[in-house]
Amino acid sequence: MKRYSIKTTNRTMVFPKQRTKENGLIFFIILTVSALCISLTGTIKAQTLPPFLDGSYDRWADSVFHTMDPAERIAQLIMIPAYSNKDQVHVDSISGLVKQYGVGGIIFFQGGPVRQAHMINRFQQEAKVPLMISLDGEWGLGMRLDSTMRFPYQMALGGIDDEQLLYDMGAEIARQSKRAGIHVNFAPVVDINNNANNPVIGFRSFGEEKENVAKKSLAYMKGMQDNHVLASAKHFPGHGDTNVDSHYGLPVIHFSKQRLEEVELYPFRELIGEGLGSIMVAHMNIPVLDDTPDLASTLSRPIVTGLLKEKMGYEGLVFTDALNMQGVAKFYEPGMVDVKALLAGNDMLLNTMDVKATIREIKAAINRGEITQEEIDRRVMKVLKAKAWVGLDNWQPVETENLIDDLNPPHAQYLNRRLVEASLTLLGNRDHLLPLQRLDTLRIAALSMGTDEVTAFQKGLLRYAPVDFYNFPKETDLEALVRLKEDLGKYNLVLVGIHGLGIRAGNNNYGITPEMNVFLKELAEAHRTVVSVFGNVYSLENIQGLEKADGLIAAYQESSLTQDLTSQLIFGGIGGKGRLPVHVSPQLRMGDGLPSEGGFRMSYSQPEAFGMRSDDLKGIDSLVHMAIREKAIPGAQVLVAKEGKVIYHKAFGHHTYDSLQAVALDDLYDMASITKISTSLAAFMHLRGEGKFDENETLGTYLPMVRGTNKENLKYTDILTHQARLRSWIPFWQSTVRKSGKFKWFTMKNDSTRRFPIRVAQNLYIHRKYGDKIYKEILDSPLNPEPGYVYSDLSFILAPKVVEEITGENFYAYLKKNLYDPLGAASLTFNPYQNYPLSRIVATEVDESFRHQLLHGTVHDEGAAMLGGISGHAGLFGTANDLAKLMHLYLYDGVYAGERLIAPGVVSAFSKCRFCEDGNYRALGFDRPNKPGDPNGNAAASAPESSFGHTGFTGTYTWIDPENQLVYVFLSNRVHPTRENRKLYQLNIRTEVLETVYKAMNQAGYKK
Repeated sequence: MKRYSIKTTNRTMVFPKQRTKENGLIFFIILTVSALCISLTGTIKAQTLPPFLDGSYDRWADSVFHTMDPAERIAQLIMIPAYSNKDQVHVDSISGLVKQYGVGGIIFFQGGPVRQAHMINRFQQEAKVPLMISLDGEWGLGMRLDSTMRFPYQMALGGIDDEQLLYDMGAEIARQSKRAGIHVNFAPVVDINNNANNPVIGFRSFGEEKENVAKKSLAYMKGMQDNHVLASAKHFPGHGDTNVDSHYGLPVIHFSKQRLEEVELYPFRELIGEGLGSIMVAHMNIPVLDDTPDLASTLSRPIVTGLLKEKMGYEGLVFTDALNMQGVAKFYEPGMVDVKALLAGNDMLLNTMDVKATIREIKAAINRGEITQEEIDRRVMKVLKAKAWVGLDNWQPVETENLIDDLNPPHAQYLNRRLVEASLTLLGNRDHLLPLQRLDTLRIAALSMGTDEVTAFQKGLLRYAPVDFYNFPKETDLEALVRLKEDLGKYNLVLVGIHGLGIRAGNNNYGITPEMNVFLKELAEAHRTVVSVFGNVYSLENIQGLEKADGLIAAYQESSLTQDLTSQLIFGGIGGKGRLPVHVSPQLRMGDGLPSEGGFRMSYSQPEAFGMRSDDLKGIDSLVHMAIREKAIPGAQVLVAKEGKVIYHKAFGHHTYDSLQAVALDDLYDMASITKISTSLAAFMHLRGEGKFDENETLGTYLPMVRGTNKENLKYTDILTHQARLRSWIPFWQSTVRKSGKFKWFTMKNDSTRRFPIRVAQNLYIHRKYGDKIYKEILDSPLNPEPGYVYSDLSFILAPKVVEEITGENFYAYLKKNLYDPLGAASLTFNPYQNYPLSRIVATEVDESFRHQLLHGTVHDEGAAMLGGISGHAGLFGTANDLAKLMHLYLYDGVYAGERLIAPGVVSAFSKCRFCEDGNYRALGFDRPNKPGDPNGNAAASAPESSFGHTGFTGTYTWIDPENQLVYVFLSNRVHPTRENRKLYQLNIRTEVLETVYKAMNQAGYKK
């Protein structure tokens, strides 16, 4: 229902939108005359009534009203504080007030959602009239309750361009509030924070520009109220330009009326015009509006009634700020302060500390004629209508089962991710340093200042590139600083995170020490430096040397999610979108914010990014847990990415069945035959793009040692599709063992020597020239008598020799320089024991036949082990995350992070089936679906024929679907403790995991 209000200097005249013909002339005359005054007070504006005043809720309110006596009606205007983290005595005391006096509502403070729900259910059952439950949830329920979500602070939200995100946040906070039994959220804060030293608002404000504050507040308000949770704009008439915290004292505001009208009141007017349900009045002394000494605005009739209700025409609920705050409490006793607030015009008395005294004093005020019972009754009716609107006309107990899960749903977590991402503000980017490029040229250190712990920011950076961690605790001494400076000297890029900052303005410089300032300034002068500030944006003015940094990111607050996304911004997983909502310094002004490219590298998100539900991917968890339970595998890493966004990345189980060490996301697995497409084929495709390798040529073209043998004329087209008549494999190790089981003297030794320098396994070394014997055995081996498909390792064992002949470079060095380093895929390596602790390397088989030990840190495959762990068919180790980078290079036909590492068309050509018409489903090196649509095939039933990938003997699997832009990696060690364990194949876990993704996509509306 709309009403039109004409604002004049001393009152508001309100007329119904529907007018009769008779009063039309009168309306026109009044409108014409009143226009003379409009310039003094504003403009005519259509004003939407608060939603509970549209007449729909009058009947219930009236029926309840007539069941109450005058004292009970007074009690309806009282809202008492409660805590769900206090003892039973506290709970019982609240219960007593509910039953004895029939208070109108409760505001909950600290505690937990389940405990609070039990209290709400008890109190509601004890109440004669349902209680209005409220909470301060400016950034969600997490502002007050543990185990619940925390959305970004309003200051961070003020830098977001997209108000729809704030509407969605308001809607989600409303959903969570209703699920928790809460009806009123005392948000948004509409104070315009134009005082950087404000000790109480600051980060709680959307910023210092009135239009921006109004737009953000309006979106937040509508999101809540469209979902029947009452919003409450605070703190009227504007707490943004104060230097006293009203929790501890009474701020005095010396603004002119014109200033208040043009600035502070602006967002309140905008929200009132759109149907704002309630307003909270601040505790401030404002002489220009009421010159009574030491009188808070909450207790001022000229402010609450004269300005808010009459002049501004506000008809919604008016709440006081908490009446136990020192801004009012130090001047008046409990009971007296409440009655003064009521007389001022407030409807609901928040945090009444003495209910009995308050009711007594209000009765006395009625008897003295200071307020009438009729005025009390009008306010009570308004409260009751609001109660009906929020659903209290049909109250249902809060269901505590699954409450925690329901308050932390994946879709809300994804919304939170989007809000944080949109808020991150790039304030400096000299020479377009960000997103970081040419990772192969960078030596990166990640320095966390203000903490002595490894941070989520540092861990996030490590997903993208090799990064060394350093810390600068606030109490760092001079000697440690000297060492740190020396250590950082070997890096050409330092990524600094500033942590542990105070969130409120004060005298402590936000926790920034002089030592931190001196060090950071010197660091920025000596190094390329990117600084990310995880704290109050106003702290930027107190941090020295930022103008010398090559990159600067304002992250607004310190949370794991904020740090995670900031690390993604630096490497281009996401882009920079935010803008400063306040003026920080002459160099950092309101509106500043540089755009940067997103989607440059893999980002880390959720299934909800593509309309899928995280719950629909829980089947992956079930499948992997079943595999572990059935002892098909001890543990695994699983990664799924769509369109360059990692939407699922988890580690499961343990390294071995002794359950001593859980699998972590940065642990390295033996990839077995995935080595073929990650090393040999990767090199061939890279060389193909350089014109140095042609699949139509023969093995003899590139490898002199095969000339004159039966392998010389084998075409690579046939070799890579496994139809070159090569034997499947040769058990090279068997020729090293005597019948007694002992090694022949010229093959293996327990200690490393000059003649036996090559490590095969722990305490086992092979003769330095034994590799030549292996190559000779391959060259001497007969070809299969019949043509056709036979999967073979032999050509891939020779592949490093081919690459080295073509390039003149070491095989791994070539891969590292041309592919792995540019990708930032440092964990893709041979012989990981040389560079990683065994605690990060997942063990494979207990080899009872050849090496007689648990294989840990060395390759499982016997032939690769005898070649020193380096081969083209097996031997590569790495994480799912780094392997996914290489697979994305293949998905995007040789391009990743803006770099073309493989020539266009090469990957797409190599991944196509060459001899499908002959029954050979293989591509050049890649595996393809052998039975498309068959759930028992080598690929997921829903995987298209164009998809490709490879499997590995140790239990590994990777698959690429170019049609749906999917990358899938499954790493496990199914061969532990024995290769005879084939349950992983029998259960078909690896392809079923990918099929679960397709089912989730189908649920989201993607077509197969």
